[in-house]
Amino acid sequence: MCGIAGLIELSGDAVSPVILQRMTDAIAHRGPDGEGHWIEGPVGFGHRRLAIIDLSPGGHQPMISADHRYVITYNGEIYNFRELRAELQAAGYWFRSQSDTEVLLHALAHWGPEGLVRLNGMFALALWDRKERRLLLARDRYGIKPLYVAQQNGRLLFASEQKAILAHPAFQRQLDKPALLEYLTFQNIFTDRTLLQDVQLLPAGHYATMDLRQPNAPLERTRYWDYRFREPDRPARREEYLEELDRLFRQAVNRQLVSDVELGAYLSGGMDSGSITAVAAQSFANLKTFTCGFDLSSASGIELAFDERVKAEAMSARFKTEHYEMVLKAGDMERCLPRLAWHLEEPRVGQSYPNFYAAQLASKFVKVVLSGGGGDELFGGYPWRYYRAVVNQDFEHYIDQYYVFWHRLIPNTVLSKVFAPIWGDVKHVWTRDIFRDVFLTHDNELDRPEDYINHSLYFEAKTFLHGLFVVEDKLSMAHGLEARVPFMDNDLVDFAMQCPVNLKLNNLAEVVRINENEPGGKAMKYFEKTRDGKQILRDVMARHIPPSVTQAEKQGFSSPDASWFKGESIDFVRRKLLGGHSRLYDLLDRDAVAGLVNEHLEGRQNRRLLIWSLLNVEQWLATTLP
Repeated sequence: MCGIAGLIELSGDAVSPVILQRMTDAIAHRGPDGEGHWIEGPVGFGHRRLAIIDLSPGGHQPMISADHRYVITYNGEIYNFRELRAELQAAGYWFRSQSDTEVLLHALAHWGPEGLVRLNGMFALALWDRKERRLLLARDRYGIKPLYVAQQNGRLLFASEQKAILAHPAFQRQLDKPALLEYLTFQNIFTDRTLLQDVQLLPAGHYATMDLRQPNAPLERTRYWDYRFREPDRPARREEYLEELDRLFRQAVNRQLVSDVELGAYLSGGMDSGSITAVAAQSFANLKTFTCGFDLSSASGIELAFDERVKAEAMSARFKTEHYEMVLKAGDMERCLPRLAWHLEEPRVGQSYPNFYAAQLASKFVKVVLSGGGGDELFGGYPWRYYRAVVNQDFEHYIDQYYVFWHRLIPNTVLSKVFAPIWGDVKHVWTRDIFRDVFLTHDNELDRPEDYINHSLYFEAKTFLHGLFVVEDKLSMAHGLEARVPFMDNDLVDFAMQCPVNLKLNNLAEVVRINENEPGGKAMKYFEKTRDGKQILRDVMARHIPPSVTQAEKQGFSSPDASWFKGESIDFVRRKLLGGHSRLYDLLDRDAVAGLVNEHLEGRQNRRLLIWSLLNVEQWLATTLP
């Protein structure tokens, strides 16, 4: 919907309007429809507007409450804003606009931070209480919308993107070396760190407050919501789960169709986006849909199935959508990398440049697009991951098994060699402890295999899914496009967290039986390509889309880079990572990195994720650090 930025001069000095303007200018791509600024002494709020609901000036931000006590700047959509509006009107509030922003403003005035749990939507916000001189920062339950916070030199800064913080001329840019180690272990950052020292990402499901009436006031964080995957005490009949899932899914999609501008949907050829399209198309004639495919002329192995355009076109014909597609080739990654890295700000999970092009395509036709994110993580879409750690002696044994699997980039055995130039600065970082700490707030007894599966679902929702949301926000908003994720509707998420594991995974009992009989109890490599996950979702979605889609093997949205990196793009990889001066080698050992990269180029290992990540870090260093 928008981009927000702001700062508080903790010394009491007045905020500079020129600097606040610079901060919002840095994120103008997030809101090309307008801008706004509000300053009162040491407090300044900025906003860039992407008008989606209530296109009139009544939705302008920053917005001030009718009694002039509260000021808000907010990014996101509250899908249940009409229901909340009616409740607030009954409590005596009146409204000057039709916007969800005004509803959110009154909700926080009426209920305080406790009102956050009532919100069904995606958001990042800042609220200033002029009477109590208190700041509230908050982020939605799932982390769909990012909110960065930095404290440095007696100043608090916050923004939807780091580049707004970097626009402050006094901000000192330094690499957070432990965060780099964390990223190059997991291809993600599980903590609240970023690659920039002093810049943190407010965790999903958290709010933070600062009371400026107190000297040296701290920014205090509070968790207001968290996932809890667990087996129900009294499971219902399977048929009841099927009917309820169908009802909740249709409700979720229809809730997120609210918009005063044209709306479309991604249509990858898979089950999740196809089902969303099927339901949305019932409300919109000639719904616009978008697919990215791949040139597979030089692909091999499993990559030959990566182009799903034929399936997408078939579903488009079935649901009578207005369909658009584009084909990505090997050189497209090279062409977009500088611009992509600038928008992405720091690399997170996956190889995200296909998402960049998909958003670019959709933005040419619509301002809002529906995405299938969350279906896999909620309903067990990656069984080959969970099965590796489903039989355990205890929690610590589970951590050992699952932790090794999530080493997506650099193995522990060579970590000290790769980080040799800065090893003294990062050797205190224990990535196993970082991994283990993700589970600290998941209250789940671990007595049976189903409990460990739920633990794994919790972990992936908190880390992998969160990383996907950060990436999707940056790459959609890079094109002034709002991406919505119907699977993350509150009611649907609550259902998924209490849905029995045996309705999600079809072969758990067989895996446990085989696993227990293995010598040494080693986790097996089971079902690398599988139809085993998301069983209940497959059954329900068969009501909406063809069986050829619901019964297909699980496949993600991936490009054939394993082939391209050692084929058409090999010269680019060698030039960037192996030849000449690279900023990477101020931090990493050239020979150790070259050894890992050459394993891929020579066909001995598939290191496509590592190569992509190194290319991104190199571009980030050149773009961000002086």
